[in-house]
Amino acid sequence: MRKPNAEGPSGCVLLHKQPGFTSFESLYAVKRAFKGAKAGHAGTLDKFASGLLIALVGRAVKLTPWFSGCGKEYRGIIRFGVETDTLDPEGSPVAQAAVPSREAVASILPQFTGGILQTPPAYSAVHVDGKRAYALARSGEAPRMKPRPVNIYRLELCSWDPPLAEILVQCSSGTYIRSLARDLALAAGSRGHLAALTRTRAAEFRLEDAAPMEEAAIAAALQPIDWAVISALGLPRVDREPEALEAILCGKPLDGLLKGVDPVPAAALFCGDQFAAIAESVEGLRWRYGCVYAQRSGRQS
Repeated sequence: MRKPNAEGPSGCVLLHKQPGFTSFESLYAVKRAFKGAKAGHAGTLDKFASGLLIALVGRAVKLTPWFSGCGKEYRGIIRFGVETDTLDPEGSPVAQAAVPSREAVASILPQFTGGILQTPPAYSAVHVDGKRAYALARSGEAPRMKPRPVNIYRLELCSWDPPLAEILVQCSSGTYIRSLARDLALAAGSRGHLAALTRTRAAEFRLEDAAPMEEAAIAAALQPIDWAVISALGLPRVDREPEALEAILCGKPLDGLLKGVDPVPAAALFCGDQFAAIAESVEGLRWRYGCVYAQRSGRQS
């Protein structure tokens, strides 16, 4: 029986999500592995997609914004000639066009590299007038999807077997590869949808290190939130003496504690070897708490 105030496991698990499961459904095995512990995922993968899904367990759920906001890498297969309403293989055809040449596709890739404006799919979780876009689309409405900025750091045509083309994409958080498939096809004078998708990397977490969707494997794959995880996430480290932990736990202002530290968007505070908190800079002028992760002794996990 768990003691009062005792905490269950905390950390992250790299999962190899399989097609046919939503990201939420993929958490069932995580919750069973850790006996109902709180769990969430960092970065949704569509039901038809596979690949790296990061599950956060226990206190680590607090860190979701930093795990979700990191860059991603994908391998996707575009089927040219047919566009579907969902922009994936589960949708209904809505438009057809001739399959373009490899040269036509390769020539337009530079247009989609760097900072671009991208319109999310109608079937997505984006909020439109207070409702999810997919809910409006399923009810027969046409949600007004506004373009938004994303970054495509790398875009390559890996293979060509018409009407299929495999692409490699390294991109910012918030990029829809389904939208990219649609837009690439249109720019090449065709129509298309994303036939398959695999996420191969998030920050420096890689698919080859992910555990299968089996309870025993998941239980063994839990990683504590330590410097190995934080460094893979890409957050810079700021070290303070172990005695500074009490000030952080009491919520003392960070400006004094971080005096002389150059402001960055976010940094991980360590007191000795213990990860204590994430600090964020406000307009490059002062520091605030992003979240406090550490707990007083006796409640650590």
